[in-house]
Amino acid sequence: MAARPIIVIKKKAAHGGHHGGAWKVAYADFVTAMMALFIVLWLLNSSKQIREAVGGYFKDPTGTSKLVGSGKTGAGENFTLTKENMNKLKDELQKAVRKVVDFEKLKDQIEMTVTNEGLRIELMEAEKGTFFASGIAEPSEDGRQILMMLAHELGKLPNTISIEGHTDAKPFAGKGSYSNWELSADRANAARRMVQENGVGPRQVTQVRGYADQRLRKPNAPEDPSNRRISVVVQYLDKPDAAQKPAAASPAPTARLSPRRTEASREHSARTAPPQSRATPPFAQSPSPGSA
Repeated sequence: MAARPIIVIKKKAAHGGHHGGAWKVAYADFVTAMMALFIVLWLLNSSKQIREAVGGYFKDPTGTSKLVGSGKTGAGENFTLTKENMNKLKDELQKAVRKVVDFEKLKDQIEMTVTNEGLRIELMEAEKGTFFASGIAEPSEDGRQILMMLAHELGKLPNTISIEGHTDAKPFAGKGSYSNWELSADRANAARRMVQENGVGPRQVTQVRGYADQRLRKPNAPEDPSNRRISVVVQYLDKPDAAQKPAAASPAPTARLSPRRTEASREHSARTAPPQSRATPPFAQSPSPGSA
């Protein structure tokens, strides 16, 4: 019996059609995530100025941001605080304070008021101490957090700042000659160091004052804890006046001679003139030829 022939059947797989671009979307998401990761890693190792510049770009790519910029004078030229717009700074700082950790605990100890001197920011103490421990000149953790936040915001402005330290009427319990005067001044100076280390310019703080208990917040309750406070005053910055037109030059003074001096001068001229000129009267004209 003859062997059956071997039949090989080849099946050609048909193409399933176009798969679409779903893989492109997934790949784009992956690349975007990797770029964001590298940007974050780069920013973590960058300086504070670079971080603020990058943050300012993402907030306002057109470069017209008034609060954050890459240059040293960008904020000062675009956002000048005067008496007319000081309330704007107050609103901005209040928004920033709400983002601070433990805001609910601190909200009753922070007060901002627009006064004749500028924007006054009061950091008031509670009974057990909030921003400074009792009798201690260095700020607590909450005090450092608030001062760093204020420094970050106020450092963007061209306005000058004064810092005040106040105590209550309780005598200082320490030994020696250290009193509330030294304590209030040391706390104000500690606040100055903290804000200048975190964004405020070296020439921006113009005054550091220690008042002890001479300016009580509550004069009727001199030992109230709220009398112990640090005050940061953002002073007004007047707008530059319009260029004044130069004053017109005054005409040169005209010398006037008295009648006596004029007559004496004429006599002197007559004596010193040549002989032929003496017979000629002043301003006389010589006769023209042919005249009568």
